Amino acid sequence: MSDNWVVQNLENALETWNEKLAEIWTLITQSPEQFKGGTIWNVVKDIHGAVQAIGLGLLVLFFVVGVMKTCGSFAEVKKPEVALKLFIRFAIAKGVVTYGLELMIALFNIVQGLISSIMTAAGMGTATRTVLPSTIVTAIEDCGFFESIPLWAVTLIGGLFITILSFIMILTVYGRFFKLYIYTAIAPVPLSTFAGEPSQQVGKSFIKSYAAVCLEGAVIVLACIIFSLFAASPPTVDPNAAAVSMVWSYIGELIFNLLVLVGTVKMSDRVVREMMGL
Repeated sequence: MSDNWVVQNLENALETWNEKLAEIWTLITQSPEQFKGGTIWNVVKDIHGAVQAIGLGLLVLFFVVGVMKTCGSFAEVKKPEVALKLFIRFAIAKGVVTYGLELMIALFNIVQGLISSIMTAAGMGTATRTVLPSTIVTAIEDCGFFESIPLWAVTLIGGLFITILSFIMILTVYGRFFKLYIYTAIAPVPLSTFAGEPSQQVGKSFIKSYAAVCLEGAVIVLACIIFSLFAASPPTVDPNAAAVSMVWSYIGELIFNLLVLVGTVKMSDRVVREMMGL
C-alpha cells in the first residue's frame, strides 16, 4: 500500500468493497443449513416442526371447506370418481405439508445449481478484486501538499459512498437469508391450503414466492459478474489531465457502476417476481 494519505483513502475504500464482495460471493454459494454454522437453521427446523402440527390441522379444515364448496351434495361425494379425486388431493396435500421442508430444500438446491453454472460459465469461481490503477496512484503521489487538499476531499467523499454502498450490498444478501428462514419456518400453514380446491391458489403463490427468493441469488451473482467486468476495464485516464480530474473521473464512474449494481440487487426481488408473473 502507498504511503500517500490520499491514495490510502481510496485503497481503504476499495479494500472494504473487495472484502464485502468476497463475503457476498461466499454467502451466495452457501445453503441455509451452512449459514452461520447451521445454528439458525436448527432453530428454524424446530419452528417448522411445531408449525407442521398446526398445518396438518388446517389441512383438514381446508379439505372440508373445499369439499363443501365444490360438491353440491353428499350424494355427489359418494361417486367413485369424485371420491378418488378428493382422496388423491388430500393425500398429495398431506404429503406436501409433511415433506414440505425436504421439497423446499430440493428447490433451493436446484437454484444453487443454476448459480454454480452461471459462475462456471463466467469463469469466476471467486470475486474479482477492484484495484486502483497505477496511473492514478502515480499522479496522486506526484502532487504537492496544497494540490493534495482537493484530492483528499474528492477521495473522502468517494470513499464514503463506496463504503456505504458496500454495506447496503451485504445487507441485501443477509436479507435474502432472513426471507429464506421465514418462508421455511411458516411453510406448513400456506402449504396446507393445497387440500382445498378454492384455497389452493394460496399454496401456489407461496411456492412461487419462495422460488423467487431463491432466484434472487442468481440475479445477485449476475449483477456482481457484470460489475466485475466493468471494474476490470477502468475508464481511460488522460495522463495529461490534472490529478484531481483523473481521480474524479475514476471515482465518478466507479460510484455510478456501484449505484447500478446496488440498485439491481435491491430490485432483484421485483425482477424475479416479474419474470415469474407474481
